[in-house]
Amino acid sequence: MSMRTLLMSAALIGLSSIAMAQTGTPEERAACRPDVRRFCYRIREGERSNAYLHCLQQHREKLSPRCRAVLERHGA
Repeated sequence: MSMRTLLMSAALIGLSSIAMAQTGTPEERAACRPDVRRFCYRIREGERSNAYLHCLQQHREKLSPRCRAVLERHGA
């Protein structure tokens, strides 16, 4: 497994709060994957668990409509 794949897996898990990680569908995770790659690529494995969520919240205005909708549905 490549480092990029590992980081993206971590991004998808770290993207959300524990509740979202437990309930987020593959479609919801896919909706935010491009935004995580675009805005949160500097986050390294091992950083705090909510680093990706915090990153996406900082870039909320620039997120794709699909990703923004996922965050809003989960109250983030």
